Amino acid sequence: MEKKLSYNKNHWIFNSRNINKNKRGVSAIIVTVILVALVMTAGAVVWAMVNNLIKGQTEGAESCLNVLNKVTINGLYTCYDKTGNNVHFSINIGDVDIDEVVVVISSAGATKSYTLTNYDQTIPGLGPYPSGSGSVKLPEKNGGKTYIASGFTEGPDSIRIAPIIAGKQCDTSDEMFQIENCI
Repeated sequence: MEKKLSYNKNHWIFNSRNINKNKRGVSAIIVTVILVALVMTAGAVVWAMVNNLIKGQTEGAESCLNVLNKVTINGLYTCYDKTGNNVHFSINIGDVDIDEVVVVISSAGATKSYTLTNYDQTIPGLGPYPSGSGSVKLPEKNGGKTYIASGFTEGPDSIRIAPIIAGKQCDTSDEMFQIENCI
């Protein structure tokens, strides 16, 4: 027995078969809308995670770009004193705020690393120029200081410096490869 529905004489007459066909069409549309919503939600979640990850990585890079050519080795006051087995090196800091500087001095006989901070500290084998002993710290903003590193039996092959800003070490900001003998 077929059930007929009528709305008005001037409108369509629906039977139960037409209603079932329309329900199948509506359910396919609903499934499509739900799938699109799920894909958009998953995309938003992935974007939020990637965006936070990228932001965290670029914050340190931005501050390191600001030190380019502002944390340097002063070649006029950098040399090797073979009579005392010392390396004299000078660091200049421009108009930039930094927390620390890592200094790496490499020679055939030894490689030594020093971390200079904004606070006075005693570092074995490193002292201020001219005495070579005592506490050391970074130069002030727009200033420079010379240091004496002891215990090098051979002249250094290279001196490298890398600033640390907000706990993140930047790439080497300056390096010297030909260190002359002190006169």
